[in-house]
Amino acid sequence: METTATSETPHPFALPATTHSYLARAAESLHEAMTSPEHTTRYACAHVAALRAAAALLAARARPAPARRRPQKNAWVLLAEVAPELSEWATFFAAGAAKRAAAEAGSSRAVTEREADDLVRDADRFLGVVEQALGLVPHLPRQERLARRVG
Repeated sequence: METTATSETPHPFALPATTHSYLARAAESLHEAMTSPEHTTRYACAHVAALRAAAALLAARARPAPARRRPQKNAWVLLAEVAPELSEWATFFAAGAAKRAAAEAGSSRAVTEREADDLVRDADRFLGVVEQALGLVPHLPRQERLARRVG
């Protein structure tokens, strides 16, 4: 799917329904990642949450380009094109795609507990970044919520 970037994100009230749907699904995947006792499930769900957050932004900003015979691009490549300010995030999550596939396939050695926990935190932050990029009030990442409870 070829896309082009629009000059800016629509007003939050004018965002497509698919954007809101992807954001809700990202939050659901993130919740599952945070509550799963299995580290492979935590990793896979966190990665899927980030992918759904990226899809939300793409649904809001990307527009189909004229059909040409070019190879299809994955969501992370498209995200870097449509939202260059998020290209580091796109590169980071693209690098974890193979580990996610291995974790989803049941490989308990695909990722460590630490990698899973780190990715959950990163996906949580990324969802907030995407929400902000869409002009929405970003959710408070889990670590900040916990810190506020303690403080």
